Amino acid sequence: MTGETKRNAAIAGLGITDVGKVYGRTARDFAADAVRRACDDAGLLTSELDGLLVTPGLNDDLNASLAEDLGVRDLKLLNVSRSDGSSVCAAIAYASMAISAGLANTIACVFADAPLRRGHRAGAAYAPRESPRGFDSLVAEAGLANVHAQYALATRRHMETFGTTSEQLGAIAVAQRAWASRNPLAQMREPIRLVDHQSSRLVADPLRLLDCCLVSNGGVAVVVTSASRAAALAQPPVYILGFAQSHPVHEDAKGSRFGIVSGAAESGPAALHMAGADIEDVGIAEIYDCFTFAVLLTLEDYGFCPRGEGGLYAEEGHLMPGGGRTAVNTGGGQLSGYYMWGMTPVSEAVIQARGVGGDRQVDHNELIMVSGNGGVLHHHSTLVLSPRAPS
Repeated sequence: MTGETKRNAAIAGLGITDVGKVYGRTARDFAADAVRRACDDAGLLTSELDGLLVTPGLNDDLNASLAEDLGVRDLKLLNVSRSDGSSVCAAIAYASMAISAGLANTIACVFADAPLRRGHRAGAAYAPRESPRGFDSLVAEAGLANVHAQYALATRRHMETFGTTSEQLGAIAVAQRAWASRNPLAQMREPIRLVDHQSSRLVADPLRLLDCCLVSNGGVAVVVTSASRAAALAQPPVYILGFAQSHPVHEDAKGSRFGIVSGAAESGPAALHMAGADIEDVGIAEIYDCFTFAVLLTLEDYGFCPRGEGGLYAEEGHLMPGGGRTAVNTGGGQLSGYYMWGMTPVSEAVIQARGVGGDRQVDHNELIMVSGNGGVLHHHSTLVLSPRAPS
């Protein structure tokens, strides 16, 4: 596949439903709504879709039968992507490759979920559904019973290895809330200070409440088509210049670098190479931020700062609006914006590439990196997007 063929696709439509504490709707309903909004945004009819890539969240009701709800038939491409938070960037990459290969012409990629229930704690949606058995039950008994505890383990290792501090993680949370205060779609817009982070309760030591992402109901979809066709549609095209994946799944292995290096270290440079770009060219980075630590580690792995200095990079104010050469998580991310898994960074990247970010719009939007992180640093996917057509 030649470089020209690889870069033959663009995002032509973006659809975002109401997100946050939105009750009484299923994930499947949110997904159908998001796809219709994305098609409307692009100036297309849903009947013009010939591809559909579905990314479910926690709910099992979202699957390939979404095509029936949308009333789309005779699809040339239909699949369900399940690699957790890395699924969305991967699905958009698959859509790009399918268009370049001539398998389909107009593909919707959608994520939706509805884990929040009225009267129930947000965190209850992510509680283990079954009690572990066998050896896994011993691990759970030791305290590693949920994703928070496992990310806490990764965070603690980074702290012990490099001297990273809780206050440095807090700097990430404070910066992203500052961006969220400018985003009308964000769930949490009230500014916070470092003292607020430090006084928030411990969830899994050393991670505090403000180190953890939100829980949201809603759906987001994008429409991917050929670059030439996108240029003739209703919105400015967002060109897909590069993409890559890496799946280390390494935390239980002897000699593991869990908490030290993630799949971003391979995925990021590979995506930039495909795009014909260097890390210094990136004006905006929309990084998957299930926890503040995920931001810190991805910044290091992508090369925005040296290994072990992600905490210092945040502490020095580089992540605040106007604070650094590269703007990071300009909509508040999943920590303060909304938690639509990999669609949170993708949707904000599209908004920034189009130049419609309002008070949070970044001038240097020519090259945008987008990350997806799945499991507990098990999977990573990267996109490189631009408002400028590839040369």
